[in-house]
Amino acid sequence: MPVVLPANQPAERFYRGGARIARFRGTPPGAGREPEDWVASTTSVHGQGEAGLTRLPDGRLLANAVAADPEWWLGPKHVATYGADTAVLVKLLDAGERLPVHVHPDAPFAREHLHTGHGKTEAWVMLEPAEVRLGWSRDVGADELAGWVERQDADAMLAAMHVLRLERGDAVLVPAGQPHAIGAGAFLVELQEPADLSILLEWDGYAIDGPGTGHLSLGYPAALAAVDHRGLTRAEADALRTADAGTVGDLLPGAAGFFRAERYRGDVAWDAGFAVLVVVAGTAELVTGGGARLPVSAGTTVLVPYAAGPARLERAAGLEVLLCRPPA
Repeated sequence: MPVVLPANQPAERFYRGGARIARFRGTPPGAGREPEDWVASTTSVHGQGEAGLTRLPDGRLLANAVAADPEWWLGPKHVATYGADTAVLVKLLDAGERLPVHVHPDAPFAREHLHTGHGKTEAWVMLEPAEVRLGWSRDVGADELAGWVERQDADAMLAAMHVLRLERGDAVLVPAGQPHAIGAGAFLVELQEPADLSILLEWDGYAIDGPGTGHLSLGYPAALAAVDHRGLTRAEADALRTADAGTVGDLLPGAAGFFRAERYRGDVAWDAGFAVLVVVAGTAELVTGGGARLPVSAGTTVLVPYAAGPARLERAAGLEVLLCRPPA
């Protein structure tokens, strides 16, 4: 059976937000520091125990359920390639303030220094317009970056980054190693490798101990080696963005080795496999090969396991849905 997932918002995050998630889901607003909704998550907040993990309606953690029967959830082909690893994490993110400049390590760095199998390449699908900063606009030397971080010179960092003014429906790939900062007011669906690994380049003014916790316990001299120092040309930065809000099907062709994000409007069908649905607008009926029929509407998030069989959305009315899946 598909699993309808309620909000899963870790409390007391270091930046403000959450009101847009509440409106999207039709739930009461929280205290204002629940800016992330971790959907179908087998990943915990770094250093915070079970925070961020999805709990199923029967009380089990999704991570434990997948580990107990990975082929039921993920399928034999996925398990043969990735093991009992969902290989994708989906979030709703509501930036009530600009996020600090930060970066995520890639998989080779994470394996060598953090002894984990994933880095954190991510992508955004915008639900509202926003401005973001992504990638250096010129080469930034290691000493120059280290000086900015030590002095907390956020103005210098932001001035050296590309500005992308995104519209609703735009999709953006954020490769690991690229510095970025999501602007205030952004509301988006985020796909990422299933790891919570962030290195803060900026922390001044945020409710977090950057010198103590912003470097993944590596210390900043080691952690900053995860940053890509090469400046992107404007064409390279723009190429990370799929700017046509009318695009349906694959939104992130360059991300296929990490995850898949597809947008559909109207009736649609797909093969059996682990999938997370985010219903952005409208209504439909989710029908699976296992015989399940489930009405869905805007604000609904649904986990469809491999065992549900081929699935389809039918009787769509004003439907816009994001289908989030692991790499093929």
